[in-house]
Amino acid sequence: MDTKGSPCLGGLSDLKVADSKTLELCNAVKSKAEQVTRMNFNVFSPITYKDQVVGGMNYFIKAHVGEEEYVHLRVYEKLLCNGGTIELNGIQVSKTLEDEILYFEQDIKSN
Repeated sequence: MDTKGSPCLGGLSDLKVADSKTLELCNAVKSKAEQVTRMNFNVFSPITYKDQVVGGMNYFIKAHVGEEEYVHLRVYEKLLCNGGTIELNGIQVSKTLEDEILYFEQDIKSN
């Protein structure tokens, strides 16, 4: 069985090109990202991502936010049996297109 690119429990997947799912996730967390960073993103487009199987799914997304600026997002999607909600769990600013997406932890409290 070929499992290349498939996430394993706890580990990050290989780098993937953004798709309609990552666009949906970015749209769901954009306002929270703006609130947390105190920035206004005129553009908020996913470029690439890695995912991680946990008790749900973590997505580590590189998003273009204008000109030569990028952010890395950590987005958590709960399992459908737990409501399937989408949460922004972390954001790293001042990233470039070339910056590798790496695992990071951050705790963003809901307001």
